[in-house]
Amino acid sequence: MHDAIVHPSGARMRWVELPGEEPARVYVHGLGATSAPYYAEVAAHPLLPRHRSLLIDLLGFGISDRPREFSYTLEEHADTLAEGLCKAGVAGAAVIAHSMGGAVATVLAARHPELVARLILVDANLDPYPRTPVPPGGSGIAAYGEEEFVAEGWKEVRDRVGPHWWSTMRLADPRGLHRTAVSLAEGTVPAMRELLVGLAIPRAFLYPQGAPPAGAEELREAGVRVLEVPESGHNIMLDNPEAFARTLKDLLP
Repeated sequence: MHDAIVHPSGARMRWVELPGEEPARVYVHGLGATSAPYYAEVAAHPLLPRHRSLLIDLLGFGISDRPREFSYTLEEHADTLAEGLCKAGVAGAAVIAHSMGGAVATVLAARHPELVARLILVDANLDPYPRTPVPPGGSGIAAYGEEEFVAEGWKEVRDRVGPHWWSTMRLADPRGLHRTAVSLAEGTVPAMRELLVGLAIPRAFLYPQGAPPAGAEELREAGVRVLEVPESGHNIMLDNPEAFARTLKDLLP
């Protein structure tokens, strides 16, 4: 395990690292997740040439610290991720990012272009959404007030998301989880979709079978490769790691 101080509070971001050639690959988890359980099988998959790989946890999640003084916006997540990558000696990386992590990675690529040479989004959030009602398949965290969620709301979310998602969500800081969910619902300015379209690097958006993203043709027209991964749901890397690895093989140098 590796770590770096990424915030004035002294908070440390931590990651699991697999050795290999540069440029590095950086794997970023989604809301209430943690990178190693989601990506380990794929990052070490024999189909992928060995590259240095960082399976990194954002502040408030997994094995990283949980600073109370942190706002947990998408922008602050991106900036602290940038700080961690700089201290790890990473530049010009391929960033593979799932769901909420894809929104953070898009902001990272826009704000810190020297760090990201290639961006692969995995069923990522591109648009803001209403904080109520609960979106299909979503956690509904942003529908609560912060104090309401910390006091009792997390129990309803636990029961709603089920044991698989909760196995990693329970590791997250409740306030950080809520603040991140609220920021994700509110989106960024410009919105994540607009940031993605404006990037001048190779980009791809992977989606589950039968569930293409809204505006897929517009993304393709902007040069984003929009690719379906068969026999998968939202957690593509867990649902069909073999197909996910094959798709990454075609997208990564």
